[in-house]
Amino acid sequence: MLRQLYIRNFTLIDELNMQFHPGFSVITGETGAGKSIVLGAIGLLLGQRADLKTLKQGADRCVIEAHFDLSRYDMHDFFAQNDIDYDAQDTIVRRELTAAGKSRAFINDTPVSLALLKELGERLVDVHSQHQNLLLSKHDFQLSVVDIIAHDEAQLADYREAFAAYREANARLESLRNEIDDARKNVDFMQFQYDELAAANLQAGEQEELEQQRDKMNHAEDIKSALYTADSALSDEQGGIVGRLRQAATALRGIERVLPAAEELAARMESCHIELKDIAGEVSTMVGDVDFDPAELDRIEQRLDRLYELEKKYRVETVDALIAERERLGEELAKVENGDEALQAQTTLCEQLRQTCGKKADVLTRLRQKAAKTIEQALRERLVPLGMPKVRFEIKIESRQLSAEGQDSVSFLFSANTSTALQPVSEVASGGEIARVMLSLKAMISGAVKLPTIIFDEIDTGVSGKIAEQMAAMMAEMGAQDRQVISITHLPQIAARGTTHYKVYKEETAQGTATRMLLLSDEERVGEIAQMLSGSSVSAAAIENAKELLKKK
Repeated sequence: MLRQLYIRNFTLIDELNMQFHPGFSVITGETGAGKSIVLGAIGLLLGQRADLKTLKQGADRCVIEAHFDLSRYDMHDFFAQNDIDYDAQDTIVRRELTAAGKSRAFINDTPVSLALLKELGERLVDVHSQHQNLLLSKHDFQLSVVDIIAHDEAQLADYREAFAAYREANARLESLRNEIDDARKNVDFMQFQYDELAAANLQAGEQEELEQQRDKMNHAEDIKSALYTADSALSDEQGGIVGRLRQAATALRGIERVLPAAEELAARMESCHIELKDIAGEVSTMVGDVDFDPAELDRIEQRLDRLYELEKKYRVETVDALIAERERLGEELAKVENGDEALQAQTTLCEQLRQTCGKKADVLTRLRQKAAKTIEQALRERLVPLGMPKVRFEIKIESRQLSAEGQDSVSFLFSANTSTALQPVSEVASGGEIARVMLSLKAMISGAVKLPTIIFDEIDTGVSGKIAEQMAAMMAEMGAQDRQVISITHLPQIAARGTTHYKVYKEETAQGTATRMLLLSDEERVGEIAQMLSGSSVSAAAIENAKELLKKK
């Protein structure tokens, strides 16, 4: 529950620090006093988008901070998954805005994204304002109400997993069908291209090898001349390096007795002689291998021309790329050839997955139908004391095409009397009736999902008297069930039922108009409720009436 709210420099609030209590609390104040400002600050804490206009004029920073007691609600997993320190007795949520346009959010002093703040906010506080009554016209909201009461979270998650697989398989089927259709349109051209590349008998790396051979042949005379020169310098009988080096080594061996250093020099020369002799042999062999064959050169040139021609035609730069294109064309042709079989296999898979989804959707439908009966009965029981003795309420569940939510279309049908046919609630219910329906639904939902804090923002619009008292009793009942309920109200009947009463008012200061919030004492509550009953001029009768209302709580 919300334990403390601190606001600084937010629109007309210079500084506000309020303690909140469990149970049913009420907030009152004249129109324009600033109740919506307090609610707006809470909205920012829950992850709503910030507007620089909300920053108090002249201030450089706005801070909104709330302390929550979550000891009765198991939220440890959320904090563990997001690597945030967890303090169940004092969870701190803070939002900061600066005049420079920066917005920062914190959970227990850990910086978090706005999306994460909103995720936590949805689990901490539910703010129900008048515009939320419009949700009754939306079928997804009606379905979500049924799902909450059905407690079908596990079954819905199981179904959604199956539906995701079914949808993915359908997408693959459509993609495969398009691919095959496109391929069939071009099958003759693809076959021609494949045959052309296949006939070319392409070999990986052959272009590089042929280019080397061509360069060698084109420079055959230069190569041969260089090799002859090298061979002569190494092996010539008259002055070849190999023979002369051998002579030098032999000469040194002849004096090694009288010149010991000659031994080492001779050994080194002999080692060089062995290496040079080996080199000379290789050069001599290469001289014999160099041969110029015009016919072979012509064959190489023709082959390279063909490779270059194909590369230009297919807009690639290597033979490897041509081979890859040939393989791709082969796969496309195989896809066309085996297309009907592939389509049939994928169609069969889709049908199997659809049947699986259908079975899981049937499970959801049965749970929803059971929950619908529970909601219908409970809602009638709640609406009768709220001034609708002849109310009829029915939840219509019809089959529809499989979707992420199952196969059910949910409609809330309503009639305030026995003579009017059941019709969609948003089309026939008055504003006051819709408010009472939504309050009853919220009472049911809050019990199912165990929200720590629920705030009703003038949900009592369009009602008064006994009906207002019954609405107050329902909110008080909700507040007694391990949750905190706060109602912003203009009705004295509702204000009197609160266990805690806050007043929002405006005050003129040296710095201008400021919004204040005050926790009322028992005596102050009498005066506030009397003023709500009779206006600015509080009569003795209004005071007595206020005291009577307070005794009923």
